[in-house]
Amino acid sequence: MKANVEQLEGNKVKLLIDLEDAEVEKAVEQAFKKIAGQVNIPGFRLGKAPRKLVEARVGSEAARAQALNDALPDHYMEALRQTETDPIAAPEIEITAGETEGPVSFEAIVEVRPIPTLAGYEGLRVEVPNPEPSSDDIDAYVERMRAQYGELEPVGRPAQAGDFVTLDVTGEHDGEPVPGLTATDYSYEVGTGLQSLGSQFDSEVEGSSAGDIKKFTSPVPPDDREVDFSITIKVVNERKLPDLTDEWANEVSEFETVQALRADITTRLTEMRKQEATQAFRTGAIIAVAELVDDELPEALIDNEMQRQLQDVAGRLEQQGFTLSQYLEATGQDQEDFVAQLRSTSSDGVRADLALRALAAKEGLAASDEEVDAEVESLARQFGQKVAKVRRDLERADQLPAIRSDIRKTKAVRWLMDHVEVVDPEGKTVDRSLLATEDAPTHDHSGHDQSDHDHAGHESHP
Repeated sequence: MKANVEQLEGNKVKLLIDLEDAEVEKAVEQAFKKIAGQVNIPGFRLGKAPRKLVEARVGSEAARAQALNDALPDHYMEALRQTETDPIAAPEIEITAGETEGPVSFEAIVEVRPIPTLAGYEGLRVEVPNPEPSSDDIDAYVERMRAQYGELEPVGRPAQAGDFVTLDVTGEHDGEPVPGLTATDYSYEVGTGLQSLGSQFDSEVEGSSAGDIKKFTSPVPPDDREVDFSITIKVVNERKLPDLTDEWANEVSEFETVQALRADITTRLTEMRKQEATQAFRTGAIIAVAELVDDELPEALIDNEMQRQLQDVAGRLEQQGFTLSQYLEATGQDQEDFVAQLRSTSSDGVRADLALRALAAKEGLAASDEEVDAEVESLARQFGQKVAKVRRDLERADQLPAIRSDIRKTKAVRWLMDHVEVVDPEGKTVDRSLLATEDAPTHDHSGHDQSDHDHAGHESHP
């Protein structure tokens, strides 16, 4: 088989494919065997009649048509591999010669994945939160610990932010109780502004005193229905914090002194900040390089990504015992808004995917055979199967190119994290040694290259 590529307009190519006579004859022979299993010929069991008898019964034209119908898809896939063509949609195939006799030629017009230019990717700059906690951060953490171990004491003054108010509350809509909005001796921290209680609840409680009765109407999520509230303030409690002493530190932790406790907090906060800054750097770098892609995104890629995301959402909901329609109803989302959001995140994901592919191509980031072998071995360990079987399954599903693509995009992300300028909110350069730059993307070889475009919001649904 010979295959050549002709570039067309509109991000499409034409594959010109010529089959050898031996390939055509092999396909015809297989077609006759297939037809023999479907045609009754006296004196022979199904599938056992000689080719000449089958040909006499159905005609050579039927066998050739069956042969071409069965063989062309495989030869098309082989042409893609030979020419290293990366299709993103189904092809339009037309037989140009040999449909009834003689040498067979056919052409396939298919839309391919574009390669954006990525002008300016060498000078990207990404801002991340400072990976080193300040003394104020340590102080705030210690104060949260003190608050956790604080004790409540009744006070005679009006409630203020930080107080805990004990109250009775009822919420009604059109004279009917609203589920979840009726409680007795409910403890509420003033200043939390719980949106589930409506936008006015917090402001009505603040400034009230024990014995006050408040009646007001406020919209309540998720549908912003107007709820008539009645609350009775029973007790206003002030939280008394424990003294910051070595004795207290020893009581609430394994450390004997406040200094030792602060040192441990510093270590833990530093590690947490390091991980947060690293993730922000990785995500920010991918977003930054994706923003360099100003090409119009192919609808086929967006549609494919939307379908993948939708299946992912539906699968996770099914595991939780919900359908998509039930989820939309429970969250108050309109189907059109959900689809619009899905399209937006899909577009962002496609843009990032194209950017990373282009970066890998520009920087010559290749996937070696050894790296592919290592990934196959990793998958085999993951699924508890033999390496040979996993490789065979991947080859049959034509997924080895996806593995190579994932590896190249992993290297593209690492290239970004090695070369993109990284600064803190004040514009100061961040020491890369403070970042965990080994963070690598996750591979998905189930028919889709899901890797480094998760920043686009793919986890925004349950």
